[in-house]
Amino acid sequence: MTYCVAVTLDAGMVFASDSRTNAGVDNVAVFSKMYVFAAEGDRVVVMLSSGNLSVTQNAIKLLEEGQRNPRQKKTVMNAESMHEVASLAGQALRDVRNSNAPYMQESNIDPSASFIVGGQIRGGPMRLYRVYSEGNFIESTPETLYFQIGESKYGKPVIDRVIQRNTSLLEATKCLLVSFDSTMRSNISVGLPIDLLIYKRDSLKVDLQHRILETDPYFNMIHSKWGEGLRKVFSELPNPDWNVGTQP
Repeated sequence: MTYCVAVTLDAGMVFASDSRTNAGVDNVAVFSKMYVFAAEGDRVVVMLSSGNLSVTQNAIKLLEEGQRNPRQKKTVMNAESMHEVASLAGQALRDVRNSNAPYMQESNIDPSASFIVGGQIRGGPMRLYRVYSEGNFIESTPETLYFQIGESKYGKPVIDRVIQRNTSLLEATKCLLVSFDSTMRSNISVGLPIDLLIYKRDSLKVDLQHRILETDPYFNMIHSKWGEGLRKVFSELPNPDWNVGTQP
């Protein structure tokens, strides 16, 4: 399983992805699910992946090889808009699935996969997309500031309560890490390391890229403080005063 999330704000964008893959409790491995295409002063494009690892890795490889192919007219690094980048990512997913899905399905392997694609290209605005397994995609709106893929349900409530368009990048980062901690608490198939990237609006460079390991003191502090805080708030809530007879 996977958990990836990206949020777009007035100040910029924050991307985060876990790195755990598993094919059973005794077959756990670490693979990065964050891919960065960047040329300082020109563009920053970030892709987060979820679903079948072979499909997403091969889709990324198609995008990377396209950049080295002189016959490939449109690539992630020369696309004129983020919309074109999302189209390229969708086409890569579709191409890999069309080539491999029939054989994978013969072995009862799910070929579905998806991307979150976001960033900014010089001369254009920041954009954030969710690219589905079939290659189609949707874009974030002022009412939908973030996308999640993978194991999203445990981390969603805290993001819904905290994130607003004027939230700062560091506050948003803190919120996303709390959402990861909540997800990891409830689903052991999501785990460290967490890959984190912060992009400031119009900077056209990666402003911070960091991998959070098990020894990371800040994440460990969040894990401890968030759990303690929830228990404290819960204990301070009054019990209901409904008439329940003699039950304590």
